[in-house]
Amino acid sequence: MADLLAGGPDEMVSGEGRIRPHWRGIMGVVGSLGRPGLAERGERLARAMADDGVASLLPGASGAALWRLDPLPLPIQIEEFEALAAGVAQRARLLDAVLADLYGAQELLAGGQIPAPLIFGSPAFQRTARRGKGPPRRPLLHLYAVDLVRAPDGSWAVLQDRTGLASGLGQLRENRRLIAAGMPEVARASQPRSISPFFDLWQDSLSRLGPHGMNDPAIALLSPGTRDPHWFEHVVLSRELGCALVETGDLTMRGGALFLKTLGGLQPVDVVLSRVDAAALDPLDQPEAPAGSGVPGMLDAVRHGALTLLNAPGAALGEAPALCAYLAPLAPQMLGEALSLNNLPTHWLPDPSCPVPPLPEGYASWIFRPAGQGASSETMARPAQGGVAAIALPALPVAPSLENGALTPAPFVLRMFAVSDGAGWHVLPGGIARLVTPGAKLTGRLPGGGWCKDVWVPADTSEAIIGPAAQSGPPIAIRRTAGAIPSRVADNLFWLGRYVERLDLAARLMRATITRLRRGAPLPRELAELGTLAICLREAQLLDEEARPSAGSLSALATALERDSRPAVRQLQGTIGSLIESVRDRLTADMHATLTQTLRTAEEALDNAAAELPDLARALLPSLRFANAVAGIASENMVRGGARLFLELGRRMERAHAVASEVAVALDAPAARIEAGLRLTLELCDSVITYRSRYLAVLQPAPALDLVLADASNPRGLAFQLDAIAAALREITEEAEDGTVREVQRLLAQAEGITARLLAASDQAEAATTLLPPQLRAMAAEIATLSDQVSRRYFALLPAARVLGVDVGEAAVIEA
Repeated sequence: MADLLAGGPDEMVSGEGRIRPHWRGIMGVVGSLGRPGLAERGERLARAMADDGVASLLPGASGAALWRLDPLPLPIQIEEFEALAAGVAQRARLLDAVLADLYGAQELLAGGQIPAPLIFGSPAFQRTARRGKGPPRRPLLHLYAVDLVRAPDGSWAVLQDRTGLASGLGQLRENRRLIAAGMPEVARASQPRSISPFFDLWQDSLSRLGPHGMNDPAIALLSPGTRDPHWFEHVVLSRELGCALVETGDLTMRGGALFLKTLGGLQPVDVVLSRVDAAALDPLDQPEAPAGSGVPGMLDAVRHGALTLLNAPGAALGEAPALCAYLAPLAPQMLGEALSLNNLPTHWLPDPSCPVPPLPEGYASWIFRPAGQGASSETMARPAQGGVAAIALPALPVAPSLENGALTPAPFVLRMFAVSDGAGWHVLPGGIARLVTPGAKLTGRLPGGGWCKDVWVPADTSEAIIGPAAQSGPPIAIRRTAGAIPSRVADNLFWLGRYVERLDLAARLMRATITRLRRGAPLPRELAELGTLAICLREAQLLDEEARPSAGSLSALATALERDSRPAVRQLQGTIGSLIESVRDRLTADMHATLTQTLRTAEEALDNAAAELPDLARALLPSLRFANAVAGIASENMVRGGARLFLELGRRMERAHAVASEVAVALDAPAARIEAGLRLTLELCDSVITYRSRYLAVLQPAPALDLVLADASNPRGLAFQLDAIAAALREITEEAEDGTVREVQRLLAQAEGITARLLAASDQAEAATTLLPPQLRAMAAEIATLSDQVSRRYFALLPAARVLGVDVGEAAVIEA
């Protein structure tokens, strides 16, 4: 590996030691900024990468998983790019023709022009994708990428073709945006060619690839989900292409067609841009696929023309080790022209008895790719068994990159992209340069993290910008209803709202407890409040049963806050971070940045806080600010309906349950000690100032409990939550008389009736402490049941549980 990373051709400096013309604008900016200015730009870019989540980093992942973007782009001169683009397009056409034969007549195998063991031994070969001798319904390749390095003679040569999951376009799109914002001087000096027309053409081509030539097909981008290292790219591409971002669990087959499961019912899907390995698409075609993966029957719909899948099933066969060694002789036969973009010297060694050829002059070493271990396998030593592809590697080209505040030469592999519109291939004017570090693989799928450069092609003012043709059709009807939301997304939004409220509750309970612990020897009223808070903390799973405050010692409670509560809050923050990533395609860039930055601040504050109680209390403030940020975004940035409904429904469900539970605990005391419970209730419900403005300093049960339980204008009160839940459910449900809505309205009537009951009582304190705790606990239990009903009906898409019979006087409830 060391030979590959040292001594390669320098992209910036010519053989005469001069800076190449297309590098002069960039290096002029570098000279004007100086080392301090360049280092500041690098730090600014790193912050933008972290803030925007470009690095595909899920909260809690290690920093090693981050993508780093070098602030200096890699320019390619116009003439060189044009030659490369022609070669990439030609190579894509050739691979498409080869794949069509391998899954069709297989004349290349019959004629011995491609060894059969190389194809049939590849895990990428999909036997069920064979269609006979007829031509394919449409090209098998739609998206193609190629990895390139400099050959010893200075020309570009192919390291690997990418015909399966060609990753990197989303990263590239964000790289261009970030460089323009973080290094505007470079953009002004070099004026790179825009990449937007490429994405416009891609989007337009997808709209014309529906089955049976249909107009305006429903398009979806199929992703493995948030745990995939390229999840962020999938979010970016779904936005750029204007298609739904789905997972296999969101899809189902009905009547031989593919549908998306949404809250409004099944929505047809006509075109799928798949980012899922072919082996995990359909368990009926791939019995060895992991349990629960794929959509049963999907590939059958592709074979019968009811669904367009891009790239076609089995297209990853174009990445088979050593297949590229046979492309140059095939080009004249299949295309009528010589191959202009050749690959590195590659040899197919079908068994261990085949010797490795002598290393060609000018090359640094061999790498070996076993035939039966997938496209990502790579080793520097030849395996002892099986067929392998031997690839001669030159020393990698290098380009100046910013490392530790200084410019250093960094070896790289260039990746370029092309897309087919059905009539021809369009090559993106640019690419992504992956900077290679020791130990990194050179072939296979683009890793989830690493170091990269944006690749620029200078703008050519004489060139016409080709974009998609203007779309014609009838006027679109105005709609103000929410779009189709997959049940999975609604579920994640619902639980995001619930966990945000749990974090808010945890921070409030812990801060209230710490405030009383810091006062020293507690008064009897404060000791009663601490007892109530300890119970609330235990019910919120923030404290163990052993932590019980007593007049003699408060140390057990203080220790438990640090030992149990801090890790519990940190776990809540991690769960929230994962949920934010799971709904990222429903958040604008500004919304996502606000949430991730405030959450990251809250996480860092808790991680860095000392073990002292005052420090812990201060560290919890950013968590409260984060919860307020979520509330503000829901209120001011999300359209009423759709995604906001389920986020708000989750928040209101959790807060209603918390208020009912907390007030029940606070009032569960002798009537003579009700004042402590009332004060604590007002504090936890953030209603102290409102109460004082209404009633001055007089504290009585009916006014205090009216404010936190029955006043529908108090956003921290129980009645407000129930009213909001009923309103959200009325918008979601399609039934005029919904049983769940009626249940919420019944609970709301109970809450609003509490004030009258207290005012009618001869002793308000006695009535509050004896009647309300059991009633509020029962209401909390019913709210929890409501949450289960909502999850069952809208997220699991199951009918409600029904009573089917009676057994020995007790209803036997059977899940339908």
